[in-house]
Amino acid sequence: MTRLRAVRVLRARVWRAAAPLLRRVPRDHWESDEAFRRRRRVTGATAVTGASLLGVSLSTPPGSPRFYWLTLGVAGTWAVGGLASGPLHLGRMFGPGERLRRPVLTPVVSGVGAFGAFYAAALVARRIPVLERAIGSVLRYADQGTTPLVLTTTLVNGVAEEVFFRGSVYAAAGAARPVLASTAVYGLATTATRNPALVLASVPMGLLFAQQRRITGGIQAPMLTHVVWSTLMLRYLPPLFARRLAEERSSSPQ
Repeated sequence: MTRLRAVRVLRARVWRAAAPLLRRVPRDHWESDEAFRRRRRVTGATAVTGASLLGVSLSTPPGSPRFYWLTLGVAGTWAVGGLASGPLHLGRMFGPGERLRRPVLTPVVSGVGAFGAFYAAALVARRIPVLERAIGSVLRYADQGTTPLVLTTTLVNGVAEEVFFRGSVYAAAGAARPVLASTAVYGLATTATRNPALVLASVPMGLLFAQQRRITGGIQAPMLTHVVWSTLMLRYLPPLFARRLAEERSSSPQ
């Protein structure tokens, strides 16, 4: 009986902690029909341009100046397109005392949790040759590049992606299932990399980011989660694939 009560108490505490993640905040982000049509035009053009640049950037040699410039170009495309499409919002979530506040701690914890799930998945993926090669192909940019530059471009791109995909694309979807629509566009854009690991990762993370956007009404929560998740992935994933990365280095032209 004591154990059952402890389980109930734990469940109640978890529910109270998770409640802000499930409760949508009130908001009224209205825009005219003309503004909405303009947002869709800008969003469409940006999606095509950004995806094209993304594909080119991951076909360049790791550590090359061209890679960094192209990667920053991708980030610039997402950010400029997202901001040019129309007004964006940071969002709020419920805190203690039913007060609305900017989301900070919860998105950070979500980023850590997402990393934990992906780390566990990576332990399995490294035993599957096709996924090991795909992940190693991405991680070689971190392994063979300059760490500060790689970290900078990774974080800048993470922020820019949220401005565009959870900002512009989500808003351009209107009432037509924006969570699924923005995730689908995110996944389609990622296919330009021709990397199955990145495409697979884009689906669950896209859904997580879009749900945060739906609940908070803005891009701050998914932006913080994306930055935390990317930082941890960049720091702790390469050691898991040390053997594969050594092969990548030995096969790279000197």
